[in-house]
Amino acid sequence: MSIDSFDEIIRRSMEIRKKYHELEMLHHGSEWTVEEDALAYLTDAGLVGRNIMSQQKRWSKAGSETELEHKLGENIWWLIVLAERSSINIKEAVDKFLTKTDLALT
Repeated sequence: MSIDSFDEIIRRSMEIRKKYHELEMLHHGSEWTVEEDALAYLTDAGLVGRNIMSQQKRWSKAGSETELEHKLGENIWWLIVLAERSSINIKEAVDKFLTKTDLALT
């Protein structure tokens, strides 16, 4: 994936989050806080775990293959949203992590 593609994923992610904020205002009178976004991410991360268990035949759940793919994408989306809302450049954060980890393992 090119940097331009990742920039487009970030842009699209934030556009979708903006639409969700509009729904939150309509239905609840306020947007979710960063803390509420983090909680939603953690909930979805837990669902990734359950769907992986199902894929590996350690947890019985119908439709988990399709849901696993969806939840993996959603978790990446949440991480992008959380980074943006926390004023963290996700591209730089991932690059720093990969560099530091690669150096630690060599």
